[in-house]
Amino acid sequence: MHKGKHAAALAAVQLVKRDSILGVGTGSTINIFIDELAAANIPLEGAVASSEATASKLHEHGYEVLDLNMTGSLDMYIDGADEANPNLQLIKGGGGALTREKIIAAASKTFVCIVDDSKMVDVLGDFPLPVEVIPMARSYVAREILTLGADPEYREAPRTDNGNQILDCLGMHIDDPEELESIINNITGVVSVGLFAARAADRLLIGFADGRVEERMAGDT
Repeated sequence: MHKGKHAAALAAVQLVKRDSILGVGTGSTINIFIDELAAANIPLEGAVASSEATASKLHEHGYEVLDLNMTGSLDMYIDGADEANPNLQLIKGGGGALTREKIIAAASKTFVCIVDDSKMVDVLGDFPLPVEVIPMARSYVAREILTLGADPEYREAPRTDNGNQILDCLGMHIDDPEELESIINNITGVVSVGLFAARAADRLLIGFADGRVEERMAGDT
């Protein structure tokens, strides 16, 4: 187990309010978080999951999974990231759950992102930027993304939980994440882009191999 991921996950468990409704993301660090949440015997009224995989894992630990339509806004959403910059802006979607992750983040008062230190970058873009697209629009969207200077690759994987497809955009040097997020979101056929810039994280927990956790808050930079 990666010690940095484990350290960040443990720190996030300490933030969870007992008997709350918690938004829960997707990915390897979140899987550790769910295991540790259950090990700490922290009861929840329920959880809103960003993917079918997360819902299944929550069920395994006895947590009730709720529909966001029924819960209304959430106090807290905890998720990982593929990259994070000093402004707490993120690239997410390596696991294919970017749209549902973005919806839950938007519906939550506090978005806590947990990462190991290898995910920290000065400028986003080394990790291929995922874009979820309506299947019939895939080629059109890819051509539009080419004009932005990126190389879009069709992800040969099962469709997303929403029944859509993903383009992974390579070669991007994202100097203005919020502007690029808006540009890509406005391409017809795009469902969402894995840039979390307009709605960045509020708190970032960075785990290190020696067990240390550094916390950054929105507005610190």
